[in-house]
Amino acid sequence: MPRYAIGDVQGCYDELRELLRALRYSADRDELWFVGDLVNRGPQSLEVLRFVRALGAGAITVLGNHDLHLLAVARGHGERKLKRGDTLEGVLAARDRDPLLDWLLTRPLAHHDTARGDLLVHAGLVPPWHAADAARLAREVEQALAADAPAVFAGMYGNEPDTWSEALAGAARTRFVINALTRLRYCTAEGRMDLTQKGPPGEAPPPLAPWFTFGDATSRGARVICGHWSALGYSDRNGVVAIDTGCVWGGALTALPLDDPEAPPLRTACRAYQGVGEA
Repeated sequence: MPRYAIGDVQGCYDELRELLRALRYSADRDELWFVGDLVNRGPQSLEVLRFVRALGAGAITVLGNHDLHLLAVARGHGERKLKRGDTLEGVLAARDRDPLLDWLLTRPLAHHDTARGDLLVHAGLVPPWHAADAARLAREVEQALAADAPAVFAGMYGNEPDTWSEALAGAARTRFVINALTRLRYCTAEGRMDLTQKGPPGEAPPPLAPWFTFGDATSRGARVICGHWSALGYSDRNGVVAIDTGCVWGGALTALPLDDPEAPPLRTACRAYQGVGEA
């Protein structure tokens, strides 16, 4: 079964369907890996959710920060509201919102294919983590969401703690894991995250550097496929393939063949649904 990783869709349903036509995608033959952020900023988040959910076992998707934001607004205690630029009203008002949100809530934060040596995450992992650590800690958060999602959402927001310790517990531990897996771009070699830095590589002051600068596929124990960083664009280095090419900002939506190292990524051009920015 050929596998294709798909970059941040963010509600760009027409572009997703166009990309799949270009791939000559077949639901009974191919497997799609979505890097997260299925929703928000683009015009058709509802259609994207319905489509990907209907793919069933033929699609693997991990949660991104925009997916979690939708869930926090819909399934939190009411503290979180839609923000300027959000385009989630259609999902929240849909007749089938509950089954769609139930499905989204049960998506993992990481997918570790140990047999083929791949790790799918939305953003990244800090240098002290091996792929197996990321998968283990993702499962901790998934179990917490299953047990008490509103409590997780209530404690999810914030940039601290910024450094990993196995001794972290409770909301601080959950927050760090979520931030690393869904928001990380820059950190230090020791793993201190700076989540305020959002520009392309080279803009953050030393000792900060893109997280994938530190280590490679051997030290991490997997090739990492991720998205989240539209200002980075397509990048394949140090055993990390980043495929957020800024569709919602007028860039492209990217599909990466995962089983043929010689096959180039395929892209389809996107309309600019948002002004210049960072997704």
